[in-house]
Amino acid sequence: MIVRETEQQFVMITQHEHAQFSRQIADCFKEELLVDQHYAEAVYLAIQEHDRSWIRLDDRPVWNDQDSIPFSFNDYPLLPKLVLYKLGLDEIEEMNDYAALLCSLHYSSFIHLRQSSLPDCAAFIDHEHARQQRLKPKLNHPGEYMIEQHFKLLKLCDELSLYVCLNEPGASKDEEHPWYREGFKTLINDQQIMARWISEINVQIRPFLFKKEFCASLKIKQVSKEAIHQLGVDRAYQETDWTVQEVTFEV
Repeated sequence: MIVRETEQQFVMITQHEHAQFSRQIADCFKEELLVDQHYAEAVYLAIQEHDRSWIRLDDRPVWNDQDSIPFSFNDYPLLPKLVLYKLGLDEIEEMNDYAALLCSLHYSSFIHLRQSSLPDCAAFIDHEHARQQRLKPKLNHPGEYMIEQHFKLLKLCDELSLYVCLNEPGASKDEEHPWYREGFKTLINDQQIMARWISEINVQIRPFLFKKEFCASLKIKQVSKEAIHQLGVDRAYQETDWTVQEVTFEV
């Protein structure tokens, strides 16, 4: 779950919905960024499904007593995440081998897993490395340059979507989530990508990587703190209607 706190409510966005929003972004990339159009649909699928592992975890939000906020993707207990990470990647592999390869690279790149001293984390990383080595021969050993370019597109779509999810619409640079004030980590063609809100519904992207300006829609729940106090976080979440946030990405 992606959680953003305001004075009266928690804005809650499921990871899978965030991934669907990522797919809307990917659909508008300039064609040359895909390197090889033969792999385009698999790349789009990887971006769309990259947080499939979270579907079950996000079905029932859990309250973090220590911080008095719903658990988010950042602080959700680690071991349940590892179990569902593997299950989600298995499900993606059933859909498409190349999409599974890209998503496996994504999960095994997580620094908190790679640097952990926990045996469960090391076992997860080893398992995903083995998955990657098993998939590449099945895919007739696609070139490493192309894999890297597609992996970067997945990472950038993840970052762009999180930028929208974690920031209050219309936030100034000083008010933005600290991850994105200096631009995105993922470089495309050796260029850093910058985003900024220019209104509550418009986000400027530079350099502009897309065929044209476009609008994307994100489903969110605005769960009131009073409802959580009265009903508990799960019931309050289930009884809150979805709303749609629309964002236009422009030059």
